[in-house]
Amino acid sequence: MKKLGVLMMILDLHRQGLKVAAIARQAGIDRKTVRKYIASGLEPPCYGPRQPRARTIDKHVAYLRARLVEYPGLTAQRLLREITARGYTGGYSMVRDEVRALRPPGGGKGFAVRFETLPGEQAQVDFAQFRVSFTAEPGVVHIVWLFSIVLGYSRLIWGRFAHRQTMQTVLACHKAAFEAFGGVPRQILYDRMKTAVIGEDADGQVVYNRTLGDLAHHYGFLPKACRPYRPETKGKVERPFRYIREDFFLGGVFRDLDDLNLQFKGWLGDVANPRLHATTGRVVNEAFAEEKPTLLLLPLIPFGAVLKLDRRISCEGMVSVGGNYYSVPDATRRRLVEVHSTADEIKIFEGDQLIACHPLLDGRRQRSTLPGHRQSIRHKDRVAIPPAFGGDLVPLRPLDVYEAVGRRLAAGVAA
Repeated sequence: MKKLGVLMMILDLHRQGLKVAAIARQAGIDRKTVRKYIASGLEPPCYGPRQPRARTIDKHVAYLRARLVEYPGLTAQRLLREITARGYTGGYSMVRDEVRALRPPGGGKGFAVRFETLPGEQAQVDFAQFRVSFTAEPGVVHIVWLFSIVLGYSRLIWGRFAHRQTMQTVLACHKAAFEAFGGVPRQILYDRMKTAVIGEDADGQVVYNRTLGDLAHHYGFLPKACRPYRPETKGKVERPFRYIREDFFLGGVFRDLDDLNLQFKGWLGDVANPRLHATTGRVVNEAFAEEKPTLLLLPLIPFGAVLKLDRRISCEGMVSVGGNYYSVPDATRRRLVEVHSTADEIKIFEGDQLIACHPLLDGRRQRSTLPGHRQSIRHKDRVAIPPAFGGDLVPLRPLDVYEAVGRRLAAGVAA
């Protein structure tokens, strides 16, 4: 079938009196085709209905409809497994589209309602796992955790990568985030991670980690646990993880954890927080400028929660805390010491006396040795002790004495 424009041209040239051969040459088509269109005139083409093709899912549509009528919330993945057991050989996308068309109105999971908060009212905290190979250790894959806190009103992001999800990491990150914000939100929403939530009591009330409770009391914020198995309740911090992974992390080259955090800090300052937020429609930093005056003031005294541990000194004069090793002085007499672990320090006590204070190490199998703790005598500085033989020890004399005795003995033999 030729295009309508070609048909109109053929009929117009025919009305002008051109012969079929001339029309065929001008239109670039066969003369038989020209005669056919002249004979048919300007009638719209007639197309027959396309016959539907059989689909592999057609035999299972009745089963899917019956299941969805009885259980509207069944997922397409679940139904795929069921009809596969009944002989279905097609793919998932066909099942997904059919389930979407067959599902009764109101069935399945309802839409989430977006919950906005007032300035300074709430922040959300969570950890996300990342796998990374540092150029300092080629071929070794490390698992690192991103601690992220997002202010609910402005969507300002603060985060830090760490090797583990320890309480020391949680305390240090909260402290650093509050200092970066210049204030504290009135409420912080947490996932049910062990460093935040221990469990529930007999009445169903959430029981928070005691140290986190001390942190909240010191800074004046209220901790709140999100509902279990409801990630959408902390979507403000969940969604940025995908944004961070795709816009910053993927394809990046990092020397070590410090370099990763340095690049991440630069990305937050240059890309993430100056951007126009898709949900709020506002520039994040501009919204934060409005939110900052509404935050709670930082306390004058820094938070100093202490985790007390008893540790035994190894034969190398080191104590193990959190998978890392910290030195003690050579003069330490006791084998068992008390370790006080804070947000950024490790203090070691022998009885009531402080004998060592180390900066907290991140990661595992790292060693911190303070100056003067491992004093050893170098080989070249050691005094050589002559081997012991039976009898009395011969006193050491100058060589001149032995030379004089040799001359006298030689003179006596000559005489």
